[in-house]
Amino acid sequence: MKNLATRRTIRKYSDKEVSEELLNRLLTEASRTQTMGNLQLYSVVVTRSQEVKQQLAPAHFNQPMVTQAPVVLTICADFNRTSTWARCRKAEPGYDNFLSFINAATDALLYTQTLCNLMDEEGLGYCYLGTTVYMPQMIIDTLQLPKLVMPVATLTVGWPDEEPQLSDRLPMESFVHSETYSDYLANDIDTYYYNKEHLPENLHFVEINKKETLAQIFTDIRYTRSDNEAMSDGLLKALKKQGFLPYWVRI
Repeated sequence: MKNLATRRTIRKYSDKEVSEELLNRLLTEASRTQTMGNLQLYSVVVTRSQEVKQQLAPAHFNQPMVTQAPVVLTICADFNRTSTWARCRKAEPGYDNFLSFINAATDALLYTQTLCNLMDEEGLGYCYLGTTVYMPQMIIDTLQLPKLVMPVATLTVGWPDEEPQLSDRLPMESFVHSETYSDYLANDIDTYYYNKEHLPENLHFVEINKKETLAQIFTDIRYTRSDNEAMSDGLLKALKKQGFLPYWVRI
């Protein structure tokens, strides 16, 4: 059994099957998490087929764990089911808007985190793929998601075949503010980021990429302005196509 203090991201999995019985139990237990209006504004697409994993892989930059993991879970913000329920019960839904997407996305991510915690307790390994919102239309097309359903998170799941070192974290003082938000001064940044910037692996990362600082790795290589703007455009187009942005919004 693991806890949050020892949680690791697992990208390599053994050949051991993740049973449908176990997975279904965890998916059910996770539904006890918080949800807006008790509406459970999420859906989960379970992928075990190697063919479908291969189709999903390009949307996640062909990261090996997408095709190597026994199970891939795509968690979606879903107002389609609630809207259909409303129409079937003589009620007129009004959830084709951005606020509804934010509410459903929040529900979906809360569910995702609860599911992760439950998988930790069972000894399962998983990797949270932030790439889900980078090229969402590919995922929408592959999984045949209808309007008012939007992918927001992906988990690759299996039994661990590695035990990577724990990743670093900023100290609590860097992100907890008392009463009101206290903006950061340069000396605060020096204090809070000292350990991260002086980890041997991060120093090496800066060196081999011929950069001056670790921050430049993130701004110039990993999450560039041009990439962020291009993928933001794709995300907005997908949100509009899925019905979460009105037709008159120009993208």
